[in-house]
Amino acid sequence: MDVVIGRIGRAHGVRGEVSVDVRTDEPERRFVVGASLTAEPSDRTLVVRTVRSHQGRLLVCFDGVGDRTAAEALRGAMLSVEVDPADVPDDPEEFYDHQLVGLAVRTVGGSDVGAVAQVVHLPAQDALEIRTTDGREVLVPFVEALVPTVDVTDGIVVVDDVRGLLDPDAAESAAPTADARPSLSAPGSEAE
Repeated sequence: MDVVIGRIGRAHGVRGEVSVDVRTDEPERRFVVGASLTAEPSDRTLVVRTVRSHQGRLLVCFDGVGDRTAAEALRGAMLSVEVDPADVPDDPEEFYDHQLVGLAVRTVGGSDVGAVAQVVHLPAQDALEIRTTDGREVLVPFVEALVPTVDVTDGIVVVDDVRGLLDPDAAESAAPTADARPSLSAPGSEAE
């Protein structure tokens, strides 16, 4: 099972170093000298030669990537590492993608919504792609306010169904139209 741990950014300097946009809460565990990472979409195996922090960014150099041109060729590649499916993060509030995919999705009220199809890693935050029971695909930001409960043991994710989150048509039908203006007349009186 592969877990996404980062995305290669710009080259740094002329000796093959690249910046990495870290996508794991355990960079000290994943980005270590000698670690073998897979670069997607090419499926190229990259072995970490050096790792260092520089001005709040992670800089990594890989074996066989010895100059700026080779480093720039890697830009945009997603880095993943193979993990044992039984392996789980140290923090009980964190989850690997493979733990979430396939879990049943229910609303806070107990209604069945569908299942988690995949975890989408966006620049600002992660999102759960949910395949609903009626076949639609819905993205739900993976934040505690909208996803208050994740129970891997029972195979359930609970989503707070705020208006328009799971059914965009509900948001449109609830939105006021230009013709729907509030009445300024007193209760019981007729508007002119």
